[in-house]
Amino acid sequence: MKDREKVAAEDAEGPDVRARIIAAAAELISSGGPDAATTRAVAAAAGVQAPTLYRLFGDKRGLLAAVIEHAMTSYVSKKSARVPHPDPLQDFRDGWDMHVAFGLSHPGLFALMSSDPALASQPSAVGAGEEVLRRRIRNIARAGRLRVSEERALGLVVSMGTGAVLTLLRQPEGQRDLGLSDAAREATVAAITSEAATPANAEVRAVASALRASMDRIQVLSKGESLLLSELLERIADAE
Repeated sequence: MKDREKVAAEDAEGPDVRARIIAAAAELISSGGPDAATTRAVAAAAGVQAPTLYRLFGDKRGLLAAVIEHAMTSYVSKKSARVPHPDPLQDFRDGWDMHVAFGLSHPGLFALMSSDPALASQPSAVGAGEEVLRRRIRNIARAGRLRVSEERALGLVVSMGTGAVLTLLRQPEGQRDLGLSDAAREATVAAITSEAATPANAEVRAVASALRASMDRIQVLSKGESLLLSELLERIADAE
């Protein structure tokens, strides 16, 4: 009887309990990844009984969808409120950087959304985020600067952006090559427009890449010298 009374009391709190459960699940995902957000762990962290989770969210997938919805609603709200850059292509670049920053600051959530597309497609906030991206792409098209269809552009942006974030998340946090995101962004810009930014000292960087790729043919250097030269050439090739 006491357990029933407790569950009834929890249900009576309504939105407060729901928000508490979502916050608890989000914290577990943030600290331990999606696998850490078990029904038992979330219930314990939120201070509720497991049946309350099922009544409010249906099942674990419903709970995870609610967590995605909550995080994406806040993100899309900030993204939509940002004053757009008058240059639609620069506005796209700014949006890309904002998306990557969101992914890197929410690794567990981003991993969850990327590993289960069906789950990520449920929350309406995800659709709202895609609509923001569609508007940016349409603005580029209206300016006469898009050289593929809007649907093709959307697919390229989503796939390249997601891949960039996942690649960075696999790198140790203190050793992430953040220039990779810029390179992926400009490769995407080049694929959907004809206006990719030209890297500084592109010819020098190409020579450095070619020489580094041929290091196995160089016999006059010691092992230490080869390692040092290879590192220096890599830094030159990747210099911003």
